[in-house]
Amino acid sequence: MSERVISGRADGLITLVAADALWVDLTADSAVPTASGAFTPSPARAQVRYVLLGGQVVAMVRAGNGQWCVPEVEVRRAAAELNAVAMDRQDLVRIGPFRGAQGQERDEETPLRWRRRITRELREPGGPEGAARREVGRPHHLAGIDWRQMLVEQTRDGTQRTWWLPRAVVRLLDAAEHAERQWVRAARARRASAAVTEPPSPPRQDRDAGGRQTTGPEDPTASPRPYDKELEGQLYSVLSRKPGTSRRVAGWACAVCRTSPATVLDHCHEHGYVRAPVCQSCNTQERPDHLYSNDIRVANRYTRLFHTDTDDWLRHWHRCPGCRARTTLPLPHLAAWTAHVLCRSLRPTHRAPRGRKPCGVLRVSWTGSQNAPRSCLLTVGVDFCPSGEHRVLARVPYREAAERFRAWLTETAPAVAAAAGPDRLDGLPARFRPVVVDTGGEGLGLF
Repeated sequence: MSERVISGRADGLITLVAADALWVDLTADSAVPTASGAFTPSPARAQVRYVLLGGQVVAMVRAGNGQWCVPEVEVRRAAAELNAVAMDRQDLVRIGPFRGAQGQERDEETPLRWRRRITRELREPGGPEGAARREVGRPHHLAGIDWRQMLVEQTRDGTQRTWWLPRAVVRLLDAAEHAERQWVRAARARRASAAVTEPPSPPRQDRDAGGRQTTGPEDPTASPRPYDKELEGQLYSVLSRKPGTSRRVAGWACAVCRTSPATVLDHCHEHGYVRAPVCQSCNTQERPDHLYSNDIRVANRYTRLFHTDTDDWLRHWHRCPGCRARTTLPLPHLAAWTAHVLCRSLRPTHRAPRGRKPCGVLRVSWTGSQNAPRSCLLTVGVDFCPSGEHRVLARVPYREAAERFRAWLTETAPAVAAAAGPDRLDGLPARFRPVVVDTGGEGLGLF
């Protein structure tokens, strides 16, 4: 480090320059690349009195000599949490651009707004490199993370560029944005209280059973609370119009991964019921990749939905009373399951340097809808086959796919299957709701 810890203080404050050096030194072996100027270059600003490090807020303190400082222990804690993050560079989440998505309103409570900032930089002449040069040589970062080292650009149909980041990084940045929002709101509440009565006392600290200090519920950086079915059975069309719903959602942890703060209300587009608040990462992973209104591509991410994290996702989808009572999935999800699980053995393979690899990319389309199950037919095929063969693998009637899914659900997730069935819930709507489809597979407005 270029500077020593300031002596003579019980709180162990260090200057911002020293904190920069400490952050880089502690995170040198982290799977997530970090920036060398997390505290001093933009967007760190002394006037806001905090700095974001990963998903943590580190408060600034003005020392006796007038310098801005930060507690060393907070920097070390944030570095330890970042070092514990495992990152799979192949598990990517699309961050933009999204055609037809409604523009987000300006939110003064979240200066980070990392998706908007990345999109703005990438659309500027020269992209992120040009933006970095305009920063007069100073490293640009988000929450202490050097996102440019992990950005992946892909071209769709030879024309449209899309931008992706590893899922672990997306969750970190979502957590940082949530922590910042909570911090700013609490700071405003303290200032308002001080103007009316007296200066607020510091956050209450209790001791847990082990004698460790724990922060009280008024701590602005407290972790979001677990979701406990508070919105079960409510219609999304009604709940989404209620004032304060977005702020209420932000107070929960994601109901799927249970680690990141929730940002959106996931709901069943087939029956209209709210499932649960989820983070942007899980919401993107769950969304079917529509090519057309009745055609989806089954990517590798479905391995997690139907194999790695099956119990979590099945339980989440059956938070919809309609799907749970009928022991099924919405039509796009059932189509993806049919292609990825039911027809897996039909998928051809080709020679590869290390054995054989599956042919092309699975694709499934359907005629009709779940409202007329007798006439609904699922067609599973393969795109991008090297030999140009294997166009159609199977045609599965909707009723057969639903019955096979129920049998698979009983074997794979017995607890979820036991809670499903027509005798488990009364008061279902007499008529089915139509499927609401994101026809471009890109807009986030519906989610």
